[in-house]
Order: sequence, then structure tokens, then C-alpha cells
Amino acid sequence: MPFNYDEDFENTDFREEPHKYRVGRGEQGVLMVEPYKSEILPHWRFKTPDIAEESSNKIFELYQEYKKNNDFVGMDMARKFIQMGYTRSRRYANYKGGKKYDKNGEIKERQINEEKAESARIFEEKWITIREDEDYLKLKKEHQKKYG
Repeated sequence: MPFNYDEDFENTDFREEPHKYRVGRGEQGVLMVEPYKSEILPHWRFKTPDIAEESSNKIFELYQEYKKNNDFVGMDMARKFIQMGYTRSRRYANYKGGKKYDKNGEIKERQINEEKAESARIFEEKWITIREDEDYLKLKKEHQKKYG
């Protein structure tokens, strides 16, 4: 089931009402689902490899805390922020200023930034760990079966 962008995000606490949460694809809803957005976003950074390492470790720590509490929505939101750390770092690694398109809508030539590529690698490592976590996969399947 796709992510539900029609949900009342401003007035929904998804920790209290996890049945309203839909996984969606990729990073859908990452900046909308509370209270997780407010818990995770302050730690999400990727400017340098050192910052990406600290950020990904903290978000993974939150993931493990959500997992300990059997909080799938929190686990999935942490996964989305980790994934977004990877995708945004890759964008900045490939295109100066993170801008893929020029003013005419044409794709710019890639200019690899090794520092940002390393930040992406750091986030990707954690993302793979989460994607392959048996507990995450089991809870995801259960959540989707139960709520869509």
C-alpha cells in the first residue's frame, strides 16, 4: 500500500496510533511522521565523513532503541533517515551543490566529490544492516499485513 499523504500529520502521534502509518516506498513521509521526525531529524547530518559517522551512529542507536521497544514505526523512520543520508550524500557526491539539473532542465555532468561519496558509504553501510535485519523485516511484514 502506498504512503498515505492524506493523513492528518499535524494532529497524529504515530507512536500512539501506529495503525495509521504506511511504509510507502523509499523515504516517503520521512519529514512528516511525528514524533519520530522530531526525534531523529536533529541528528541527521552528512556534510563530512566524520559528521556522517556521528549522525549515522546516533540514528542507528535510535533504531536499536525503537527495536528494543518493538516500535516498528520508529524503526522504519530511522531506516528512512539513514537511507536519506545515503541518497543525499550521493547526490552531493555526484553533483556540485547537490543540483542534478541545470537551469534548462538538463542533467549536469557529474563531478565526483570523494568526501561526500565517503559520507554516502557510511550511511549505506547502516542502511544495508537495517534492510537485512531479520527483526525489521518480520515487523515490516506484520505491519503491512495488519495495516496495509
